[in-house]
Amino acid sequence: MPANNIFRMYRVCRQADASFWLVLFYFLKHKIQYGKNILMHRRVIIKGVQNITSNTILQIGLGNARFVHNKDVTYLNIRGTLFFKGNHTIGRGCRFDIAENATVIIGQNGYINAMSTFVISHKLVIGSDCVISWNCQFLDEDFHHIQYEGKNSKPAEIIVGDHVWIGCDVKIYKGTVIPNGCVIAAGSIVRGVFTQENSLIGGNPAKVIRSPVQWE
Repeated sequence: MPANNIFRMYRVCRQADASFWLVLFYFLKHKIQYGKNILMHRRVIIKGVQNITSNTILQIGLGNARFVHNKDVTYLNIRGTLFFKGNHTIGRGCRFDIAENATVIIGQNGYINAMSTFVISHKLVIGSDCVISWNCQFLDEDFHHIQYEGKNSKPAEIIVGDHVWIGCDVKIYKGTVIPNGCVIAAGSIVRGVFTQENSLIGGNPAKVIRSPVQWE
């Protein structure tokens, strides 16, 4: 491992109040056994690590959100496919449940904050440079079905464009499309296809509040 990566790992561990030696141990374990570059806290559990694809370093459970306890568990149950296009960070206490034959594709240079949950039975695509705040939920399946006359079948997949900021406590459900550059207001319930880029979207049910907007 290059020296600059070791120094980076040390800094990350200091900020996350994590043991450098344990993080290094788990990194080497996943590198040797599976060929994966994963920096993870000791309270991260990954089932199906072989189903994760990332060409660069994936950081899991090492965020420094001050409201999250050091003993909170981050859990990834990957029976389908989890693909990262570049560097990405998954915060402490997050939950991933990706069903068999389901696919999750996440772009580069973004992060998922603490305590967010992803239950994906079909497909989720998240673009590059996206910020997902804490306690968000992504769910692309109803699990129980209600039948009625005239019911229309809707696509299940969730698509999030590039450079999207999703505020805390947002729920995003099946069939949702969020264009590039959008901001989702905290506490929103989002379901449906949005087409206008660079929009502020919010409410229950979510709708376009203002456009255009810019965020950094």
